[in-house]
Amino acid sequence: MWSAETRKQAQALLDFVREHGAVHPRKVDEHFAHGKVTNYWGGSSSASTRLLEDLHYRGLLRVVRRDNGIRVYEARDSAPGVTDAAALHGQLDALVDVIAGKYAPLPASSLSALVSRLRYGVPQWGGHLKAALSRAKQRLGHARVDGLDWYWPEAERVHSGRVGIGDQVRLLAPFDPVVWDRRRFELLWGWAYRFEAYTPAPKRKLGYYALPLLWSDAVIGWGNLSVKDGKLNSELGYVAGHAPKDRSFKRELEAELERIRRFLA
Repeated sequence: MWSAETRKQAQALLDFVREHGAVHPRKVDEHFAHGKVTNYWGGSSSASTRLLEDLHYRGLLRVVRRDNGIRVYEARDSAPGVTDAAALHGQLDALVDVIAGKYAPLPASSLSALVSRLRYGVPQWGGHLKAALSRAKQRLGHARVDGLDWYWPEAERVHSGRVGIGDQVRLLAPFDPVVWDRRRFELLWGWAYRFEAYTPAPKRKLGYYALPLLWSDAVIGWGNLSVKDGKLNSELGYVAGHAPKDRSFKRELEAELERIRRFLA
């Protein structure tokens, strides 16, 4: 929540952007000199830039372009709000379906958590999320497995056995849809993956930026990659304590590392 003073600063900044059109954060800093604030990572950031980001989050500014990677903002005309109940439900259900399509299959607790997080994206509809979750559970495909309810898009068909999976090996990003839901990760593969970049080095178990190692339909370990003197170095760990003996795994792992080498070259 903004304080009264912050709301006053935000309004003045918004008026400034409306008057000047597309503005670079540096131009805003030069005009207002709001000083510094502590950012999410414990460092120092421009207070004016933080206000620009907050106004963007609230839908009052839009990013018109980037200059050397830095966002340039301009004022955004307010769109009329949705007042018709059926239209609101339709738009909210569509957002929930995007979530289901991205992260399914989802255990019920994960589906509930993700729908709840929509309060950050559409805060004006926060009071409608409980009903949206209820509709989703009726609309989505679902099944109870080992005492847990799972949900997925109705259009998807669940097959038994391994269908078209193959033996590919992939090193996944820590926030890949396969990995992001740590609750589901442990249910599916029986071990806990943790992102440890912000964990003190002595307490890390997997590594600074451990990448989950996917082989076929299972995450069997993790890898830490680094580049030194132009050479890609890889340190791999396995849940079983050793690499699979299957020859196809070794072949596919080498192909994945070569793909990464070419990407970095």
